[in-house]
Amino acid sequence: MKLSLIAATALAFAAHAAAADEIRVLNWQGYGTDIGWSLEAFEAATGHKVVNEYFNSEQEMLTKLRTNPGAYDVVMINAAFTAQAMAEDLIAPIDTAAIPNFADITPNFAGDSKLVHDGQVYGVPWTWGLTSIAVNTGAYPDPPASLDTMWDPAHQGRVSIRDDAVEAVQFGALATGQDINDIQDLDAVRDKLASLMPQLRTFWGSENDWNQYMAAGEFDVATYWSGSAARSIAQGLPIAFVVPAEGAIGWLDSLSIPESSTRKEAAAQFIDWMIDPEFYVKWDLEGAPTSANAKAIEALPDTSFNKQVVADPDLLARVQFQAPLSDEDRETYLKLWQALKAAQ
Repeated sequence: MKLSLIAATALAFAAHAAAADEIRVLNWQGYGTDIGWSLEAFEAATGHKVVNEYFNSEQEMLTKLRTNPGAYDVVMINAAFTAQAMAEDLIAPIDTAAIPNFADITPNFAGDSKLVHDGQVYGVPWTWGLTSIAVNTGAYPDPPASLDTMWDPAHQGRVSIRDDAVEAVQFGALATGQDINDIQDLDAVRDKLASLMPQLRTFWGSENDWNQYMAAGEFDVATYWSGSAARSIAQGLPIAFVVPAEGAIGWLDSLSIPESSTRKEAAAQFIDWMIDPEFYVKWDLEGAPTSANAKAIEALPDTSFNKQVVADPDLLARVQFQAPLSDEDRETYLKLWQALKAAQ
């Protein structure tokens, strides 16, 4: 009995020690924080093992933070949701002095009002990108100049849009010449999206879905994310990512530390690793969103998709970055989108 008690105590101590050197990260699957070679190198450099857990929507991410206090040490949050997480005391202010690479974050991102409150940083800018359209180069020898191409009868049955209410409505706002963060004529958006429905081959829901349809030659043009486009191009798909005259939806993803984390120092180390130029340059080869770290972008070869995006001031001038959305507007957009799909 005595030997068993000693053994049990030793096992409990070992389990506690293992947990003490473990960082738990909450993110989308396949999005940077769970790359095998990077995690191996991080563990070798710091002694911290990284365990990833995943969510499928921002709302699920917030629910996991609310219902699992102490379960996570780093969480990836779209900046449009950071204020909500902060207001609910789900995330803690971050000591950026513990993150040396923070000094190289592009100033407009480092000081973004969605991430900084009362002088305290609640999210470290990590990556950003665009929601726009990508085209099959076989169907488009030259990139289209306008979103109107999605409504062109020549492409009927070979068009797709993501099955996401907010993204669809904001896309409709772009197509009707409106501000995605201040939609004044929702009826015009509804009518524009209703006229798109007969053009659609299907809705897509994931990057894998999108790649399969495009590889099979079933899409001529579809909405897409710039980071995903970079990966699809790296995988050899014959596509071109296009930012038309109407512009694109911009998004900024940040890394935050949950208030309930007991591993905040290790979490800061991991965040610093994620925004390090050396990590990003290797990630970019596999297809990544655009880094918020200016030195990381500078380190890319001139042929890099992401370096070309940043180097085009005319393109950047057409981007509308997402702002926080009220629960009321979110519900309105969802009802509009569901009604459009039901009437199809």
